[in-house]
Amino acid sequence: MLVISTNTIVLTTVVCILAVFKLLLPEGPVRKWFRKVLAGLAELWIGINNAVFSLYRNTSWDIEIPPGLSRKGCYLVNSNHQSWVDILVLQRCFNRRLPLLRFFLKSQLFWVPFLGVAWWALDFPFMRRYSREQVSRQPSLKGKDLENARKACEKFRNIPVAMMNFPEGTRFSEYKRDRYKSPYQNLLTPRIGGMGQVLYALSEELDSMIDVTIHYPRKRADGTAPTFWDLISGQLPEIIVRARVIEIPQALLGRDFRSDRTFRSELEDWVKKLWTEKDHQLALLDGAAEAGKLPAK
Repeated sequence: MLVISTNTIVLTTVVCILAVFKLLLPEGPVRKWFRKVLAGLAELWIGINNAVFSLYRNTSWDIEIPPGLSRKGCYLVNSNHQSWVDILVLQRCFNRRLPLLRFFLKSQLFWVPFLGVAWWALDFPFMRRYSREQVSRQPSLKGKDLENARKACEKFRNIPVAMMNFPEGTRFSEYKRDRYKSPYQNLLTPRIGGMGQVLYALSEELDSMIDVTIHYPRKRADGTAPTFWDLISGQLPEIIVRARVIEIPQALLGRDFRSDRTFRSELEDWVKKLWTEKDHQLALLDGAAEAGKLPAK
């Protein structure tokens, strides 16, 4: 915990200092160089954290990642979500294999001390979102969030990016599965909002989607997924990751799922198919882990 905290404080401070120079520089080669330096610092932060986790003998990492990934590409990274550990797992799997993982942030988060500046310096896209109440009061705001997403992603026309997305919208638990009547055994019902925003905003830049399945074979005593503390204290015995590259159908790119009901239905059907396959894979991994033999890679 001390090493991770020190690593975070030191490198976040350096990023915030360099952010001042990035702010003052006009668009051009020098500013582009600063962007690469800042992204490199973020990758260094992840790399140090990964080095710490690799020292743990109590945690077994079983990771399968497809070959041929490019740090210069543009990807949508799609994953199931069980714990805050998932973000660290994704960073462990894809650091320096993909561009720096980024995700959409609410515009208000820019004002979070230090982190807001660091996120801005690392080109995380900030966007303004509108509630249903705001849209009902001002109908002209309908669809504005998609346009905001597109504008926030304009910078990625010249910057490699991997946009991270958790379609479930929240962490999975059996209680939530039953409460919200999910049709899946190991997943919550996926939401298409985040994915639809990326497909719309980065339609011309996207190369493909990386579909990731994260599985923790052994739950905690209360049946929940492991926590961040379980990971850093060496109490997480095994982490299984399976990733695959999926080509995104051209018909799903650049379309407005808010106003186009036909497209919304097509996108929902595609996501449901992916989620059915993921649910089946999780069931296989769980059964194989209990039997002591995982499926061959």
